[in-house]
Amino acid sequence: MKKAVALRYNTEKEKAPRVVASGKGATAENIIKIAELHNLPIQKDEDLVELLSKIEIDREVPEAFYKAVAEVFSFVYKMTKKVKT
Repeated sequence: MKKAVALRYNTEKEKAPRVVASGKGATAENIIKIAELHNLPIQKDEDLVELLSKIEIDREVPEAFYKAVAEVFSFVYKMTKKVKT
């Protein structure tokens, strides 16, 4: 069954990324559709999604996940940089 997690990180207001949406099945499909509609980068990482899906909505990502989440944000940065150039 497909799973999806959406993260937000506002460096000016938050000390760590937050899980803002999480779901499986139809909910996961909706999360992905919304990301696509807003041209948000999507990274597929089943292991990370499995871990992040255990975090409650609007909770910060635990420090133990920082390295993995940093890789996601690095991917997002590279993707948005490609779009702008």
